[in-house]
Amino acid sequence: SEKLYTASPGLVNGLQARTFGVWTLLSSVIRCLCAIDIRNRTLYHITLFTFFLALAHFLSEVFVYQTAALTIGVMAPLMVASFSIMGMLIGLQYLEVEALSQNKKKN
Repeated sequence: SEKLYTASPGLVNGLQARTFGVWTLLSSVIRCLCAIDIRNRTLYHITLFTFFLALAHFLSEVFVYQTAALTIGVMAPLMVASFSIMGMLIGLQYLEVEALSQNKKKN
């Protein structure tokens, strides 16, 4: 939290930092599970949502609440979330095509 919320560090307390840490851990577990079972559509969508949520969080902290400045500590998660969203949206098309081809094989 010290590297992220540099614009207003006084607004961040220990509880918020721990909550952010648990949220980050939960997101990483979801993302690892998706990497293991990439064809699970529900898990894929949940993982994609975690990246949208992260992007919205960091953008709101910079532009709405102004508790974070555009430093490397904030730019890195913004870039990871943005590129991951683009990659997952591209991958989603292949996931849909694969599901359609499997349905055709069953019929």
